[in-house]
Amino acid sequence: MTSAEPPGGLFFERVLLPHRSLPPRGFQVLMLLLGLVSLGMGIGFVAIGAWPICGFFGLDVAALYLAFRLSYRSARRREVLRLAGDDFTVERVSIYGERAMWRFQPFWLRIVLEERADESNRLVVASHGRSLVIGDFLGAPMRRELADSLRTALTAWRAALNPANDAR
Repeated sequence: MTSAEPPGGLFFERVLLPHRSLPPRGFQVLMLLLGLVSLGMGIGFVAIGAWPICGFFGLDVAALYLAFRLSYRSARRREVLRLAGDDFTVERVSIYGERAMWRFQPFWLRIVLEERADESNRLVVASHGRSLVIGDFLGAPMRRELADSLRTALTAWRAALNPANDAR
C-alpha cells in the first residue's frame, strides 16, 4: 500500500441497537404475575357478584401484552456504521428486515451533533450536500459518545493517509 491510498480493511464498526430495559425473561415473569393477580382479582369480584368486571381484568393484561410485543418488535431495528477502505457506510435495517445503505467518502465527512435547548440532540453525518440522521433511537448521552467516537475514528483514518506519518 502506498501512502496515497486509504488504509484498507475495517477501520471502525459500530452496531446501534435500541435499548430495552426489560429482557424477554423479565417480560415473561411480569406477564405471569399480572395474569395471576388479574385472575385472583377476577375470582374475588365473581365471588361478590360483580362478574362483569372480570372481562376488564383480561383486557388490561391483553393491552399490556400487546404494548410490550410492539416495543420488542421495534427493537429489531438497527444501524451499522462502518469505516472501511475508502468508504463510510451506514446500513439501516428496519423492523421488517428491509435494508437501506448510504455511502459517504470519509475524507470529506462531517459529524454534526445538533444540540437543542431541551437537552436533546440530533446526530448527522454530512458530505457533499448530502446528510443523514443516525442513531435517532439512542439517548442524548449515547449520541454524544457516538459523535466523539466517530470523530476520533475519522481523525485516525485521515492521519493514516498523511504521507508525513510514514516518514517516522
